[in-house]
Amino acid sequence: MRPVQSDVLVVGGGLAGIVSALECLRAGKRVTLVDRDTPERFGGLALWAFGGMALVGTPLQERAGIPDTPERALRDWVRFGELDPNDTWPYLWAQHYVERSRNDVHDWLVDHGIGFLPAVNWVERGRFGEGNSLPRYHVVWGTAQRLVQCLTSALKTAGEGGRLTLLHRHCVIGLEYGSGRMAGAVARNEDSSAEVRLEAPVVVLATGGINGSLPQARRNWPIHLPMPSDMLNGASPLSDGKLHQIATGFGAQITHAGEMWNYAAGVPHPKPHFPGHGLSLIPCKSALWLDHRGRRIGPEPLVTGFDTSWLCQRVAEQDKPWTWQVLNRRIALKEFAISGAEHNPRIRDRQFVQFLTETLFGNARLVDQMHREVPQFLADDSLSGLVTRMNALAGTDDIDPDVLQATVDAFDGNFVDGKTLENDAQIRAIMHARQWRPDRLRTCKPAPLQKLGAGPFIAIQTRLITRKSLGGLRTDLDSRVLDGNDQPIDGLYCVGEAAGFGGGGSCGKRSLEGTFLPGCILTARAAARSISKG
Repeated sequence: MRPVQSDVLVVGGGLAGIVSALECLRAGKRVTLVDRDTPERFGGLALWAFGGMALVGTPLQERAGIPDTPERALRDWVRFGELDPNDTWPYLWAQHYVERSRNDVHDWLVDHGIGFLPAVNWVERGRFGEGNSLPRYHVVWGTAQRLVQCLTSALKTAGEGGRLTLLHRHCVIGLEYGSGRMAGAVARNEDSSAEVRLEAPVVVLATGGINGSLPQARRNWPIHLPMPSDMLNGASPLSDGKLHQIATGFGAQITHAGEMWNYAAGVPHPKPHFPGHGLSLIPCKSALWLDHRGRRIGPEPLVTGFDTSWLCQRVAEQDKPWTWQVLNRRIALKEFAISGAEHNPRIRDRQFVQFLTETLFGNARLVDQMHREVPQFLADDSLSGLVTRMNALAGTDDIDPDVLQATVDAFDGNFVDGKTLENDAQIRAIMHARQWRPDRLRTCKPAPLQKLGAGPFIAIQTRLITRKSLGGLRTDLDSRVLDGNDQPIDGLYCVGEAAGFGGGGSCGKRSLEGTFLPGCILTARAAARSISKG
C-alpha cells in the first residue's frame, strides 16, 4: 500500500487522541488518527465513562459558596497523592492542572456546548480529611458520552477537505525514526492483516494505560498491596502497554508503573464487551461491608467516598477475592449507583425531570435491573434466607446464619428503642457526608438495617476491579516524551493515561478522583500547542 502521509500522527482514538487531533487540525496541520477499535467504539473508555471532573475555581463552585483556589487544590493534591515535590515533571503537571483546569478544561468544554450538572459533589475527602478539603467533582450533563460525541463532531468538521485521515481497526506495531527524529509508524489492519506505513514527522501516543491487560496489571502490581487471586477488568484489553515498551526502544522512560487507580467493588458485566469485563459499583455508604464469612470488615469500617485506594487495599487483604455489601431496599433505592454512562441514562440522555424524580424518590429502575441481570445481586425477605443465597452463589458454606445475624444486630444496636445512641465510625462518616446537600440527597439518614418496612434485604458480592494506570511515559509540560537524560525525543509526544496524565505520574499514589478526563484534555492541548509552534 502507498504510505499515508500527514503532519501529525495520533495513535489512539480515546479522549486524549481526539483532543490532540482536533487542536492540531485547528492549528492548520494535516492529521492521521489511527485507532484499534471499531468506529462504534471511537472515544475509548471516555465513551463509557460517567463524566466526573475535578475542576478548580469554577462558576458552579462560586455559586455554591465553595472557596476553592489553585493553591488549596495543590495542597490537597500533593498531600493525598503523596506526591514528591522533587519528582519534577509529575509535580509540575499537578501544578499545571490546578492552575489551568478552569480555563483549559471547563471553559473550553463550555465553548463546545458541553455543560455540567448544577451540583458539585464532594468525593475522596480522605479518611482523616487529607483528601479534597472541599467539593470539586463536576459531572458532565450527558456523561462523558456527550463529551465524546461533541468533540468527535468538532473533529470531523475541523478535518474537512481531506485534512483528517481516520483509520479504525488499525494497530500500530512499530514506530519509525529517521534523520534524528520520529518519522511515523507501521500499522496493521486488524481485519485484513495488511500493513500500512504512516509517515509523519510528529507522533502523538494516546494509547491509554496498561490496566486493560490483567497480566500487565499483575506484573506492575503495587508492592505494598496484596494481589487478589481474581480481579475484574474495568478498562479495555486494548490498553495493554505494548506501545509504551516500543517507545522505550527510542529512549522513552516509563515511570511509576506500579501506581494504579482501581476500584474495590466490581461485579461482572451482565452483557460483557470482552472476557472478564466488570462494572464498577459506587458502594452504598449505608451498606455493611463484610468479609467472605459475613463479618464486618474492620476495626475501621469500609465506607465509600473517602479513600478509594485504602478501600482497594483492605479488600485485597481479605482471605477470599470477594467481599459482600449487605443492605436493604430502602438503602439501595437512594444510594445504589454504577459508575459510567451505560447505567446512568437519565444523565447520559439529559432527562432532567426523570433524573430529579429518581434522585428524590429512589432509583427502582436500576435496582430492579440489577436484580434481574446480575447474579451477584441477591435479595431475600429474611437474613437467614439471604445467607442461603450468598452461600449458594459462592459455592461454600462460609457464612453462618448466626454470624450474619449477629453482625447486623451489632450495627442495629446503635438505634436502641428508636433513639440514636450511635458510637459507630460508619455512622459518623455518613453524618459527615450528609452535611453537604448533594450528598444528603443520595445518602440515607442512618437507621437500623432491620428497620420495619425497609426490606427486602440485599447482598451484593463484589470483587476488586482494575481501572486506570497512574504511571506512564515521562513527559515535560509540552507533553514531549523525555529520554533518560530528561531531554525530549524529537517528534515524539505522549498524552492522557499513556503519560500518567502528565509527567509520567502526576496523580502520585492516589487521585482526588475526576482528574482523568481533564488530565487527558490538558495534556492533549499542551501537545497541540507545542506541535503548532514547530
